[in-house]
Amino acid sequence: MSFVRDIDKGKGEIIRVEVSEFKGNKYLNLRVWYTDSEGEYKPTQKGIAIPVGLYPEVKDAILAAESQLD
Repeated sequence: MSFVRDIDKGKGEIIRVEVSEFKGNKYLNLRVWYTDSEGEYKPTQKGIAIPVGLYPEVKDAILAAESQLD
């Protein structure tokens, strides 16, 4: 896995952005991580692994939604 960035979500959670590989396929992995009782980050089941082939379509959708966020 290749770490890209952590985005602070608040309340001890982050959104971790990574590029991962599974069974020879690359994915853009966006997952929520939480802080455990020892202060270590642990992954949750909340997230999505986007196949690289779908990335352009997902990126376009996010950019299209941007105008509706204001």
